[in-house]
Amino acid sequence: MNSELAINVELAKKILTGFIRAEVTRTGMERVVLGLSGGIDSALSCFLAAEALGPENVLAVRMPYKTSSADSLEHAQQVIDQLGVQSLTVEVTGMVDALYAGFPDADEKRRGNAMARARMIVLYDQSAAFGGLVLGTGNKTEILLGYSTIYGDAACALNPLGDFYKTQVRQFARAVGVPAAIIDKPPSADLWAGQTDEGELGFTYADADLLLYHLIDLRYSPEACTAAGFDPGFVRDVVRRVKRNHFKRVMPPIAKVSNRTIGYDFLYLRDWGT
Repeated sequence: MNSELAINVELAKKILTGFIRAEVTRTGMERVVLGLSGGIDSALSCFLAAEALGPENVLAVRMPYKTSSADSLEHAQQVIDQLGVQSLTVEVTGMVDALYAGFPDADEKRRGNAMARARMIVLYDQSAAFGGLVLGTGNKTEILLGYSTIYGDAACALNPLGDFYKTQVRQFARAVGVPAAIIDKPPSADLWAGQTDEGELGFTYADADLLLYHLIDLRYSPEACTAAGFDPGFVRDVVRRVKRNHFKRVMPPIAKVSNRTIGYDFLYLRDWGT
């Protein structure tokens, strides 16, 4: 990976396990629930949660659809077996197909979004049953590009990986012992047969991460990125995606009509004297 994106894994692990422990216990809970897809992000999140809270306090839920890859289920099982976390498998085929029985012309994007939201219904139901918060698994690249389903995989109570680019997640996962088969396979949301993240995006995570690092972390302008050697069309595409998907990264805006509006003037826990 590019040296500019390299992370101190031991420090990152200390910060993130502390973050998970603090954010969960401050709610009065001790457990988390997460969707374990067989991909690298959810695998790393599961590793961190198991270390932070103990494997007995982590429920990993596999939620296949009828077109899901058999490898995804197997890779998720490898994580479950390696960590000893609690697990559950809930197929979402019936939920999704019942919806689209009335809309047979729905395209893959609509069906994929429904799969993501059906899975979040399952996770929040299991959150109530298991008594744990829903742990997010999205990374910084996906969040910035809007490569997620709002109220689907973007929904969670806390997210330990949201400030790590995809290439940093890969470095992190390799260092903590995530199985190589998960790290090395092409990233995919597994929403339809043959679907891959990079194929859908039209560029690689490695290229996107380096550009986003310059745009976001180093605060380069798009023009400065082009001058630094990035392809102008690629810069325009990524900037457009970041701008267009801002609504996915924030709470819904509230029309301001009072002196104390949530999200504007009413922001902090100190408002309650904490």
